[in-house]
Amino acid sequence: MALFLVQHGLSLSKDLDPEKGLSKAGEEVTQRIADVAKAYAINVTKIVHSNKKRAVQTAAIFQDTLQPTTSLEKMSGIQPLDPVIPFGDRIDPTANLMVVGHLPFMEKLVSYLTAGIQDIRVYKFQNSGIVCLDREDNDWYIKWTLNPTIS
Repeated sequence: MALFLVQHGLSLSKDLDPEKGLSKAGEEVTQRIADVAKAYAINVTKIVHSNKKRAVQTAAIFQDTLQPTTSLEKMSGIQPLDPVIPFGDRIDPTANLMVVGHLPFMEKLVSYLTAGIQDIRVYKFQNSGIVCLDREDNDWYIKWTLNPTIS
């Protein structure tokens, strides 16, 4: 049972796409990470995403590759500057949920869940990377990460 957090893939600049959809490189890297996750048999039951185009596109790639049993779902409360505590406090650690979102929300959520404080950086996300959190005895911890680059 786990929580999978994904920062959206690399996006186009606002002047190329006002909605900042995924770039070709963003699509390719996201697909590569999704393929690796599939090869490891990552068990995602549901994928949710923000309403931003780059998150929707990233989530769709993971959905097509991992094929969870439920449809993609747009979720409110996970925009870049949304408060993390209300979302963090209602997460079901047994749901095998994948959340595709944005910075700084994702980093603050990891910090809040693992350290109990959202204003320190516990983990630095990479576009399209996955951070897997799990919970034991009511304590969240980073179980593993899958990133496009090792740096």
